[in-house]
Amino acid sequence: MAEESGHSEATSARGEPARGVTARRIVLGAQLRRLREAAGISRADAGYVIRASDSKVSRLELGRVAFKERDVTDLLSTYGITDAEERAAFLDMVKHANEPGWWRRYNDVTPGWFQDFVGLEESASRIQAYELQFVPGLLQTQAYALAIATRGRAQFITPDVERRIAVRMQRQKILTGVNPPKLWVVMDESVLHRPIGGRRMLREQLEHVLECSRQPNITVQIVPYHLSGYAAEGSFTLLRFAEPELPNVVYVEHLSGAHYLDNLDEIEVYSRALDRLMVDAETPDKSRQLLSKALAEM
Repeated sequence: MAEESGHSEATSARGEPARGVTARRIVLGAQLRRLREAAGISRADAGYVIRASDSKVSRLELGRVAFKERDVTDLLSTYGITDAEERAAFLDMVKHANEPGWWRRYNDVTPGWFQDFVGLEESASRIQAYELQFVPGLLQTQAYALAIATRGRAQFITPDVERRIAVRMQRQKILTGVNPPKLWVVMDESVLHRPIGGRRMLREQLEHVLECSRQPNITVQIVPYHLSGYAAEGSFTLLRFAEPELPNVVYVEHLSGAHYLDNLDEIEVYSRALDRLMVDAETPDKSRQLLSKALAEM
């Protein structure tokens, strides 16, 4: 599964931090929705004000499309927001929410559904990942990631592949930037022994994971063989956000795309699976011992 950083801090109209571009857009949309509902105005009527359909208003309120300053100005007037300072705060949010994410420069080699994930990942305050087969992308070395992308065959390395790997390396900058998210990784023990790229490359990768696991914002746990496969049948990532307007999101990738789950019942299922995985897995200290043991046996 799978940054020029773009991590300049912005604040919402209420002064709350909104770290990533995607978060800013969603927060702004959610606040506009609350204002509309408080004013007792329907989506259709709001759409009429900005010369758009009610479905366009819905997409705006979900943060799925860019905002026009004129539209937000008209909506604020319709919703009864007349305070100059409050209006200025919203319009400042429009400017920040419309800034292109750093990943847009790679849109020729990354599909739209994955760009959505990168934006959400950048905005998350906690990232919890379960991996059955590979080291998670945020902890991969460049060589290991390249071996996965090319099936271990150097002849498959192309400029497009190298650009995709550049995206992965850029994503990892969130872990060492300002106010980094908490990354909690649970990996199957088989990952420690699957010779992606060969023994030397795997050794370098495991050394990297071991080093990362010592960072205060990164936790790594290993599920031992005898408990493997019981708590979850496939890899997934759960993204949690500090902003109350942003719902938790589960990301499940497949060969031709990905599923984004934010229904409360679905989130609960995956949260419970993570709880079971963290119980089944070795403790962080014991997991580091397993990593060291795997390295010693190479």
